[in-house]
Amino acid sequence: MKSILLRDIPETTIDRLKKRARLHHRSLQGELHALLTEAASRPAGKTGELKLKTVRTSGLQNWSREAIYED
Repeated sequence: MKSILLRDIPETTIDRLKKRARLHHRSLQGELHALLTEAASRPAGKTGELKLKTVRTSGLQNWSREAIYED
């Protein structure tokens, strides 16, 4: 099996990964394996997350189905 060596990882990142590993009852290596396996299984360029931005408008609007879909 191949190995990967990562250098210059910020200490805060290591601490967060260790905390995440403890939450999942895994070693740091086990957590990294799980993260890399999950990331590699996703299609390239797809995160699977939907990001929505909401806005508030002032005043009252009449958003009827007919006005939206013009039927």
